[in-house]
Amino acid sequence: MANTVKSAEARGFNPGLIVLLITGGLLLVFLVGNYVLYMYAQRTLPPKKKKPISKKKLKRERMKQGVSAPGE
Repeated sequence: MANTVKSAEARGFNPGLIVLLITGGLLLVFLVGNYVLYMYAQRTLPPKKKKPISKKKLKRERMKQGVSAPGE
């Protein structure tokens, strides 16, 4: 009985544990890398431009506020 315990200890780590550690490490590296890229992009990229409002929408907004549109 003591002989089997010694041979199990000499084998080293459990292969399942090694796979789990590698997978967890890669996932951690991926998440940290994404966070670093996100922070870098927030600092360096210019803010997004707003879409231009169409003349039709602008006219509708003015009508809601009670201001007559020019040319009417």
